[in-house]
Amino acid sequence: MELFSDYRGMKICVAVSGGKDSMALLHLLKSHAQEYGITLSALNCEHGLRGSASLRDSAFVAQYCRANDIPLKTFSADCALIAKQTGASVEEAARTFRYGCYLKAFDEITEDCAVATAHHKDDNAETVLFNLARGSAVGGLCGIRDGFYGNLRIIRPLINFTRADIDKYIAENRVPFVEDESNFGDDYTRNRIRHTVLPALESAVPGAADGIFRLSRLAAEDENYFAELIQGGGFITDYRGIAVFLRVCDKFPVFGRAAVRVIRGFGKKDYTESHVRALYALQSAPRGNKYRFLGLTVCNDGERLVFTDNRLPEPAPVRYNDYAGGAYGGMPLEFTQSKAAPARGLYFDADKIPQSAVIRFRRDGDRFKKFGGGEKSLGDFFTDRKIPPWQRNFIPLIADGARVLAVCGVEISDEVKADATTVNYTWINCTL
Repeated sequence: MELFSDYRGMKICVAVSGGKDSMALLHLLKSHAQEYGITLSALNCEHGLRGSASLRDSAFVAQYCRANDIPLKTFSADCALIAKQTGASVEEAARTFRYGCYLKAFDEITEDCAVATAHHKDDNAETVLFNLARGSAVGGLCGIRDGFYGNLRIIRPLINFTRADIDKYIAENRVPFVEDESNFGDDYTRNRIRHTVLPALESAVPGAADGIFRLSRLAAEDENYFAELIQGGGFITDYRGIAVFLRVCDKFPVFGRAAVRVIRGFGKKDYTESHVRALYALQSAPRGNKYRFLGLTVCNDGERLVFTDNRLPEPAPVRYNDYAGGAYGGMPLEFTQSKAAPARGLYFDADKIPQSAVIRFRRDGDRFKKFGGGEKSLGDFFTDRKIPPWQRNFIPLIADGARVLAVCGVEISDEVKADATTVNYTWINCTL
């Protein structure tokens, strides 16, 4: 087993459980750290799932790191309790806990930092088979590969090696380890694949894990191509952190992958192919049609789909006289006051704004007296001005009760317009 020179000069923190795989990885990196200029450390996550055995394993890791001068950070949690409180599965709670620990591995995360996990070729085969059995999209066939969690790089130095390679390395180098008895049961789906499905497949097709590995790398190349296509083609754009635009595309292989990136970007994990197919169909629906799923609302805006999160917290109203400028609810908003009428843009008579007026988003019952006269509901005004339905909830207003005095970036009310008596002109700077 050899270490790839790609890791030269890096700060690598190894996720160590004490089992064969992670101990082999830690020993391998320690053996090559000086040669490759690697700054090595380790972390141990105690999930609270195996009682005294789990504590024993963590103590073993701590003793090994002390004996080998390897800096170690340890973390502990009751993942079963977390799962009960959050409604997640125990596996999901444990994974979230682990990745949270990864982010705490370094005092400061920089480009040369990475957490190394001990996933290997057999783990990759198990993952691909699991995703295949669930009817995953092609992305699920990519298996386990290097990636990022937030801005933290995650690397898998052992991914090209089999479990047999690791066993051989452990024996030849007399690397100590502890056995995790949970790996010997069939309680979890992955364990059943590991102990039953993959051995049977290897028996029927010798070298199956190697073949699955090649398949996963080819699938990863395809997915990388589509990712670059989507990124370079401007299919996805962000609207001030409050909405995401997805460009219309009649090629489902491209659209589907782009839609999944948007859904995941909102932190949604329980999407299905039916959700993606419904979004694809929404492109052909009449303008203004909507589709709601997983707490998201998606609107056909003509040339794009617009995603908004129904659970996006609405900012609290701010008294107009107390507003310090900058942005309101993600929307840039400034008021510039002078005693001379601005040369352009929306402006009003600041002395006509009541002390009780606030800046807020729209509410049911809002009324607006248009510039030049004529009062109507704010909703009807938006319709007249052809303001897209999805955007109406994110336009800052100056309002006094249900009376809207300014629709910032669109129009001011006749009630606050400047006239011959105006002294304090105020210009609204709000680009929608």
